[in-house]
Amino acid sequence: MSILINKDTKVVTQGITGKTGQFHTRMCRDYANGKAAFVAGVNPKKAGEDFEGIPIFANVREAKKETGANVSVIYVPPAGAAAAIWEAVEAEL
Repeated sequence: MSILINKDTKVVTQGITGKTGQFHTRMCRDYANGKAAFVAGVNPKKAGEDFEGIPIFANVREAKKETGANVSVIYVPPAGAAAAIWEAVEAEL
């Protein structure tokens, strides 16, 4: 499977407020031209806040609607991974 990312890619980080989500979002943003790619984070308990300038939404559908996101990366604990995957699928990411 080929994964294609370009200058038009807009990424949502599911689990952006966790240690792993913060670390990987920060590292990806610092790599090449990643700063413009990360447009939203998702955490239902922290909606309305932001992480280093990235707005946090309650769910993926809302994040996609508000930012035009077209890709999701998931950094949630194993117990929530399946639900996070389905949330991204249902939002058509």
